[in-house]
Amino acid sequence: MAVSLINPPGLPKIDVYRQVSIATGTRLIHVAGQVAWDAGDFATQVEQSYLNVATALEAAGATFADVVKLTVHVVDWKPDRMPELLDGIARASARLGVTIEAPASLFGIAALDVPEHLVEVEATAVLE
Repeated sequence: MAVSLINPPGLPKIDVYRQVSIATGTRLIHVAGQVAWDAGDFATQVEQSYLNVATALEAAGATFADVVKLTVHVVDWKPDRMPELLDGIARASARLGVTIEAPASLFGIAALDVPEHLVEVEATAVLE
């Protein structure tokens, strides 16, 4: 496998993702930010965004097991929205039959491309 995910000693253990990804592959895949075009509530948009990332990865011959970094942009982020975010990720994980645990960064932003979009997820993956 081209990607190893670890929580090194000395760093906090985050239950939702791993702190470090080690990529040894030779093909780098960048997935543009994915949104839920059919909108919906926040958790539903999170779920659909992750499902869209999975579709893009599949087109490149990859899966979430090959992801080395996720970036999540959320409009008007507030920490009390974390349960909804985690619910959407859990629903996507269940539908895909995977555990999504690549290192991730979450950014609160003012707006996305259209007012209905509340979240955007982008990914970087590595294949052998």
